[in-house]
Amino acid sequence: GVADEGEGVYGLRRALVLAGARSQMVSLWKVDDAATLALMTGFYEELDRGADVGRSFQAAQQRMLASHTHAHPYFWAGFVTVGDWR
Repeated sequence: GVADEGEGVYGLRRALVLAGARSQMVSLWKVDDAATLALMTGFYEELDRGADVGRSFQAAQQRMLASHTHAHPYFWAGFVTVGDWR
């Protein structure tokens, strides 16, 4: 379709919701690939342990904050959960 100014991210989110995704993790700025791998690995490990989305993401961010290589918020604060965060 045609992407109107300011509608690009909304359009993608809406498409994902219509496809059945209850929630999405989106970045607010361009992010470092290695840091994103570490963050998302920690996030999914927490989910696998049974924590909800919000707590899993918080735990993964806290793990990044405690690391020596990715403690700066640039590496872990550029993501937000959208939709059903539980």
